[in-house]
Amino acid sequence: MSSTVTPPRSVVLPRHAAALVEVVSITVALGLSQLAAGLVAPASAPFQAVADTVVRLSPEWLIEFGKSLEFPALGIGRGVADKLALLVSIGAVILLVAVAAGLASRRRPLPGRAVIAALGVVGLAAVIFSPVFAPLNLVAPLVALVAGLAAFGRLYALVTRAEAVPADRSGGLSRRRVLLGAVAVGIAGIGAAVAGSSLGGAAARSRSALFGRIRPVQPAPPLPPGADFASVGSPTFLTANRDFYRIDTALRIPEISAEAWAMRIHGMVDRELRLTYDDLLARPLLEQAITLTCVSNEVNGNLISTANFTGVSLRDLLLEAGVAPGAEQLFSTSIDGWTAGTPADVVLRPDSGALLAIGMNGEPLPPEHGFPVRMVVPGLYGFVSATKWLADLEVTTFDAKQAYWLQRGWAQRAPIKTQSRIDRPRPFETLTPSPGGTVALAGIAWAQQRGITKVEVRLDQDGPWRPAQLTPQVNLQTWRMWRIDLALPTGSHYIQCRATDATGTTQTADPAPPIPDGAAGWPGIRFAVA
Repeated sequence: MSSTVTPPRSVVLPRHAAALVEVVSITVALGLSQLAAGLVAPASAPFQAVADTVVRLSPEWLIEFGKSLEFPALGIGRGVADKLALLVSIGAVILLVAVAAGLASRRRPLPGRAVIAALGVVGLAAVIFSPVFAPLNLVAPLVALVAGLAAFGRLYALVTRAEAVPADRSGGLSRRRVLLGAVAVGIAGIGAAVAGSSLGGAAARSRSALFGRIRPVQPAPPLPPGADFASVGSPTFLTANRDFYRIDTALRIPEISAEAWAMRIHGMVDRELRLTYDDLLARPLLEQAITLTCVSNEVNGNLISTANFTGVSLRDLLLEAGVAPGAEQLFSTSIDGWTAGTPADVVLRPDSGALLAIGMNGEPLPPEHGFPVRMVVPGLYGFVSATKWLADLEVTTFDAKQAYWLQRGWAQRAPIKTQSRIDRPRPFETLTPSPGGTVALAGIAWAQQRGITKVEVRLDQDGPWRPAQLTPQVNLQTWRMWRIDLALPTGSHYIQCRATDATGTTQTADPAPPIPDGAAGWPGIRFAVA
């Protein structure tokens, strides 16, 4: 009598089960790697490292598009919206890849394993080739790779068994229980990611402990009466920290405590300086009002703010180090790897006002504005002067090293242009005359290191230029406000303004885009009088 052996039936996983296994496995990989990064090195999370790599390799037009994004309905403005959009986009791509890999793994696990391994290698490469790579940063991407493959192997085996074994002989291993268990594992992976993102806090505790300790020996002079025209629509002279514009490439605000912070001034110097945060606190701290401007600011744009910055004179530090002949730039590097090249001769001017800043508007630097230490160099657009989360300063030449934006074709020196802005009226706003029959128009003008001497206003393009009233000039490193009161007939109007600086240079009418060295042109607003 012969017997036949029934071969095991080939198992084809349901589409939803196969996709779920892959998605959950990648979620576990990302979640545990985020947790590991939070415990060991926050900048080493593979997801963030990949996002940072995308920023570094993106073409200039795409970066400019990102910086223009804002979601007012969600309360998300420029400088934050681009980062959120990038992270969501990368997450969506990973999700689509995971679903596709899962569907390809219905009959055999190889495609799912291969995609997890490939994503792991991409994350590992992004961490290794980061500008701020350290050996400890390998931990998180290796955790991602191992955890992803292990989770996939276990979940795939359980789902396959649940599909292959009849329900009455499954020993409680039902398809429903396995899938619910997979969902629970995915939720645990998300929890690990949240926990990893919230770990640390040393920087926040360190910053809190510094309140009251940053005491300038030379406080900023009190603002003169009438320093702004905020009552009629200009900004306040000093911008609150929460309202100060933010533009940078950091997808996650770098975290480092003041106690752990240190940097070098090295390169073409007579003697290398090594500085800690306590070293800066022990030096004479200066406080001064400084206006910062982003080169991405369009004509009539809002990427400009003013604050009282407190810090150590950068010029004094360079003189102490002894800058060698032939040195051209200060090549600064951020904790997150971003770089800037500041013309050395600008900083070395006796009146440069350049700082290694540790305070802003009477408190330690906010995390989003560079805590614990940043550079502030008046008169230059931020991409060549305002490195946040400063980690290193090398005195070198422009030929020897090219900074982040210079590699993308932006200007090498980038002095801020003489510019003005209209704050009132807003575009298409309808103004009601005062009891005296006039309407107040107001705005700002700036020409850092030169100062504003005149602002003129013109109505309806063919009208005469009329001088506006100016606030007192607080210092040459800050903006200046203007206003003009006009009796205007009812109906539609168009206003333009232009500024003249202390050198006699008047703001040009010729339009220019922000890139490579700052926007130009006369701002214009159409409005109505009721």
